[in-house]
Amino acid sequence: MAHKNQFQLLGSRRFLPFFCTQSLGAFNDNVFKNALIVMIAFRLATAEANFLINLAAGLFILPFFLFSATAGQVADKIDKSTLIRRIKLAEIGIVLFGIGALYSGNNYLCLLVLFLLGVQSAFFGPVKYAILPQHLRKAELVGGNALVEMGTFVSILTGTIVGGLLAGFTGEGEPGLLWISAVILVTAITGYLVSRAIPQAVPPAPDLQINYNPVTQTNRILKEAAKTPAVFYAIIGISWFWLLGAAYLTQIPSLTRNVLGGGESLVTLLLCCFTIGVAIGSLLCGRLSGGRVELGLVPIGAAGLTVVGVLLASATGNYQPPVEPTVAAFWANEGAPAILINLTLIGIFGGFFIVPLYSMMQERSDATIRARIIAVNNVMNALFMVVAAILGIVFLNVLGATIPQFFLVIALMNAAVAIFVFTRVPEFAMRLLIWLLSHTMYRVNHEGLERIPAEGAAIIACNHVSYVDALLLAGAIRRPIRFIMYKPIYEIPVLHFIFKTSRAIPICSKQQDPEGYARAFAEIEQGLKDGDLLCIFPEGQLTKDGELQPFKVGIEKILQRTPVPVIPMALRGLWGSFFSHKDGSAFSTLPRRFWSRVCVVAGSPLAAAEVKAEALQETVADLRGEAR
Repeated sequence: MAHKNQFQLLGSRRFLPFFCTQSLGAFNDNVFKNALIVMIAFRLATAEANFLINLAAGLFILPFFLFSATAGQVADKIDKSTLIRRIKLAEIGIVLFGIGALYSGNNYLCLLVLFLLGVQSAFFGPVKYAILPQHLRKAELVGGNALVEMGTFVSILTGTIVGGLLAGFTGEGEPGLLWISAVILVTAITGYLVSRAIPQAVPPAPDLQINYNPVTQTNRILKEAAKTPAVFYAIIGISWFWLLGAAYLTQIPSLTRNVLGGGESLVTLLLCCFTIGVAIGSLLCGRLSGGRVELGLVPIGAAGLTVVGVLLASATGNYQPPVEPTVAAFWANEGAPAILINLTLIGIFGGFFIVPLYSMMQERSDATIRARIIAVNNVMNALFMVVAAILGIVFLNVLGATIPQFFLVIALMNAAVAIFVFTRVPEFAMRLLIWLLSHTMYRVNHEGLERIPAEGAAIIACNHVSYVDALLLAGAIRRPIRFIMYKPIYEIPVLHFIFKTSRAIPICSKQQDPEGYARAFAEIEQGLKDGDLLCIFPEGQLTKDGELQPFKVGIEKILQRTPVPVIPMALRGLWGSFFSHKDGSAFSTLPRRFWSRVCVVAGSPLAAAEVKAEALQETVADLRGEAR
């Protein structure tokens, strides 16, 4: 299965050269940025150093506001592999200029280099995520994003550590500047050479007329994104994560010095815990997603970020610092494990939160404007990071809150933002319920699902055993499914919310509700004309004895109006489970088993002209076999 082989992407030319190119770029940016910040901090008086350090942070973010909109348009207009090579060539030029600036000792020239590196990153950002859907299959998209997130955060951490260490050897007579120059130049040249192996990625909009006004272009693409609420709120969710991450990471040096009583080495340890956590969470997300964009992990990530954020606030608030400001003294403190574990868990849950959102944004964005959507996402990320800095100033400097209190506030804010996003896009809650069912009460295996067409109109015809049949099918099949279901089941509390979210079509007999019957058939016809994948349970009701009930001729009427392929399917192993009618009505008696091993089986597609209710029933019965 795809999710078990995500590391195999590292052996593919479709992915490895790009992965190495972006990782080397992230490493190089952070070597130069952190080396510069450390040198400024130790060369200058405190007041001037603080000013230049904050100016450096602003100059690196500023290009994302100024150039992301243009960068997104360029990435949609030009072959992305060619664009990446041009960006990496520009990086070599910027690095050569940066080496001269470092040796000149002019801090403002160095800040100009940092600004140029920000410009380069702003142009690389849209390409970074827009190229993945062109080179990876859908089943590989989550795994690819997980590896990219892991590689990015590890490169950021490694670059930060290397830059800081080398900056410590830049005093008079020290070889630090030579080493910094060698590292950033060799890395830039290596990045360019590796980028030459990236396969071609044909531009989706080669005739695009570029709008160089960042304000009007960003506003226009935001409006385009808002037409697909899932994409728009994915951007909001991703940007919120960057705010949350910036709020934590920005405070780590002050937390270390003022709350934990530690030094620079402890700062590095805490950064390592967070970054390693994000890498682990990203890879776990790829494993748990089962080769699909699993939105059910996003609420788990959001809940984890809130709970662990509160625990971190408590752990740091109750910490009693040791006398010695060493890592060893911190390690020996009884409060240290809770802080390290919670920081790591924040990173892990952050990976659960961010990877599916990036994958959904890529998958559901219109291919012709995908890079521009990602560019706008980068603008919003930068904006939210600025907001994180403002929140830190307001709470810590204006309101006089402590850092643990600030951590508590942003953890609670995370809960509020998550609830807002999940109510706006109920699909997250639906996918969570499906994921929980398929990973707790049910162990689901699949057979023949590759026979389901990846796109285009079709109808799935399946036996009906339990109240969660639709959820199990939706969890097994990668394409979104619209279910045609008996109206009383559609209206069951809680499940109604799920079915409505997935645009299920309620139906009952013509005698019970003639208008509703006609309305359902009209909606079915329109859905098939729109290319949707529909699922019908031809028995019309749940089985009461575990055997197939006679298939009704409704499916023949549907196919007469809109001929499309029919995929016969069967659910095995559900009879006797908690949500079936074995031994009476479902829920009225204790089930014979709480855990069920279920198999979802798909047969070969049937042409519409071949489908008759009685023959279709026999086909489904053969697929089901003896296992009810």
